[in-house]
Amino acid sequence: MARRMFTEILEFGTIMLLYSGVLWLLIASVLLIPLTALVFLGLREWIRRRSKELLPELKARDKDGKMPKTVGFFHPYCNAGGGGERVLWCAINALQSRYKNIKCVVYTGDQNVTGPEIIQKARNRFNIVVKRPVEFVFLKRRSWVEASTWPYFTLLGQSLGSLFLGWEAMMKYVPDIYIDSMGYAFTIPLFKYLGACRVGCYVHYPTISTDMLSRVKERTKTYNNPNFISRSPLLTNIKLLYYRLFAFIYGVAGARCEVVMVNSTWTHGHITQLWNAKDRTSIVYPPCDTVEFLKLPLTDDSHKKNHSIVSIAQFRPEKDHPLQLKSFHQFLQTLPDNERDNVTLILVGSCRNQGDADRVDALRELCEELKIRHHVEFKLNVSFDDLKKYLGEATIGLHTMWNEHFGIGVVECMAAGTVILAHNSAGPKMDIVVEYNNKPTGFLADDEESYAEAMETILKMTAKDRMAIRQNARDSVDRFSEKEFEESFLNAVVPLFE
Repeated sequence: MARRMFTEILEFGTIMLLYSGVLWLLIASVLLIPLTALVFLGLREWIRRRSKELLPELKARDKDGKMPKTVGFFHPYCNAGGGGERVLWCAINALQSRYKNIKCVVYTGDQNVTGPEIIQKARNRFNIVVKRPVEFVFLKRRSWVEASTWPYFTLLGQSLGSLFLGWEAMMKYVPDIYIDSMGYAFTIPLFKYLGACRVGCYVHYPTISTDMLSRVKERTKTYNNPNFISRSPLLTNIKLLYYRLFAFIYGVAGARCEVVMVNSTWTHGHITQLWNAKDRTSIVYPPCDTVEFLKLPLTDDSHKKNHSIVSIAQFRPEKDHPLQLKSFHQFLQTLPDNERDNVTLILVGSCRNQGDADRVDALRELCEELKIRHHVEFKLNVSFDDLKKYLGEATIGLHTMWNEHFGIGVVECMAAGTVILAHNSAGPKMDIVVEYNNKPTGFLADDEESYAEAMETILKMTAKDRMAIRQNARDSVDRFSEKEFEESFLNAVVPLFE
């Protein structure tokens, strides 16, 4: 009897303790939620008020007495001179043309350079003249988003680093409309919730994709899946778990966007799958300077003795310049000794930092190892006029990046009148080097052998057959003009201005 009573008392005490715990939890929640909301709203108001004090000139009323809308572009490498930077300047030009009552701000991590110098480089590199003044916010923590800062867990490290860089940007200025134009999705919730901004993005390349997961699962060695991981089943499974968790978080952050623009069919497929935002996602092909390249004469090359193969790509690891050199070396072996000096490989590209410069040095060393140094030329940070010159004289335009999201350089090569030889994947395969008028527009390859064979095929073709492909490729590039980009971009961003 006593034992039963003791058990009942114990059970009653346990239940009452549980009920009191739940009660106190409810009371704490009732108090905590409003307190959290007050702190959040207070922080947001402080950030926006502070922003107006830091850059008051952006809030000055215009001649009509209206308060301008400010549009901030998060582009830490705006002075890099690549395809993403062409998108940035064309987007700014498009907005300034349609909306007279806006002011544009660019968040950049470039140092030791002024705003006017950045604008001048855009003009020299892309032949783009920005219509109205642009304000620059210079950030000091760009190293936080660089791969070299995060030798391990690079994706997560760079994404967390972008939060610190985004916070620095927000502490210096908060716009009315925020557009991430470089793929830093983790900054989007920051500006949407704490900055109270309308938010959009232009995605050049998903930070993670199912293709990356497949390569890790298949234990394929690549620049971002080193040998010690690809050879270990345990490390491979750990990396797969890490990638899947990261993909989930990346999807949650990206889905906060009100407007999502992607640059290709391939990117559209991955982003809609990861972000679950198909109704807000539009394909906006990047702007290619087809007008200037189409001005180059399309001449008969039947009497040309010397042929050049030109590559246009920043010296980043994913561009796979070593594949170009190895393929070119293999191709040279198919030529008689007296004909090898008639072919030159020209690598045209920009260097963003010391890491890119070190890669160029490594490529020069690879040329020495392959004994092709006098057949290869490196042209770094060239002007737009020089770029046109190299492409105008080239027979083949070369591209080797696996899963290139789009490939502005590929389009430029086609518009300039070269016979394009691009990687058989993603943007080039799905959007660019496709049949036009039921005729081929170029060649695709995916390894040393297929690239070398394609080079041999192109140079052995008759000039007439090459001309047919060159002309058809030129006819197909109107889809990627600056005019088409501006129309598609402006249609996509309308919800941000409503």
